[in-house]
Amino acid sequence: MKTDIVDLIAKQEHIETAARALKAISHPLRLKILCVVGSEEVCVQDIVEAVGTSQSNISQHLAILRDKEVLLTRKDANRVYYRVGDPRTLQLIGMMREVFCRDD
Repeated sequence: MKTDIVDLIAKQEHIETAARALKAISHPLRLKILCVVGSEEVCVQDIVEAVGTSQSNISQHLAILRDKEVLLTRKDANRVYYRVGDPRTLQLIGMMREVFCRDD
């Protein structure tokens, strides 16, 4: 095995972070939410409009993504903004957006 692969496997916290992120984004609606958020900071209302489902449904999925530390929040007055918290997860989402979220 290559040294970098052995080093990655040896770092259990990295494996757990990756598994947590992959599990959290494995739902079709959560993937769609992440395609909307991407590398930006997006408010809940914009996510609801872009995804096209109810705010309560979006909020439930955002809570899961937040709980699994995929998304971070910032509150500004009565708006809540979401962004991807981990740069490695952002890379993963970027690759997934490129592969799955394009209009081909």
